[in-house]
Amino acid sequence: AAPFLVEVGRALKAVSLEAVLIGNAGAALQGAPVTTVDFDFLFRRTPRNLQKLKQFATRLGATVLRPYYPVSDMFRVVRDDGLQVDFMGTVHGIRSFEGVRTRASIVELEDAAIAVASLGDIIRSKRAAGRPRDLAVVEVLEKTDGQAKAEAANGHAPAAPRRAGARKRPRA
Repeated sequence: AAPFLVEVGRALKAVSLEAVLIGNAGAALQGAPVTTVDFDFLFRRTPRNLQKLKQFATRLGATVLRPYYPVSDMFRVVRDDGLQVDFMGTVHGIRSFEGVRTRASIVELEDAAIAVASLGDIIRSKRAAGRPRDLAVVEVLEKTDGQAKAEAANGHAPAAPRRAGARKRPRA
């Protein structure tokens, strides 16, 4: 999964599409012992970002699909080699993209930087979704989150990742 995620991170940067990795892939990057077959991203669903999403898919040699429901807020980017990246404008239990982005950390993978939602946000979204497959991992995610917080409180955690919301913004 790491080579795919590096490729995804490079493509996001190339088209300037701001998105935050959520779901099991985001949890796994933070040490949770979970697996997944896809990458789930939260993004702002704007006309400009939808154009960037098409550019992202083209850059990856992939196709953008609108699966499942006509009113779905999800866009699935798929490629023949198994790469699957889902982009959602809304996620259960999450109030705003901005809030998730502010609490997210930046994970560096080779030359790709990926914004990763906090475990707290991932846990909230899985609880709110209420699907059996989401609820099945909540306890594992909570344990991982608790261990990370305990290690940080004891000064044993590695250097904190950069916060996605902490980047400098130009003043108007």
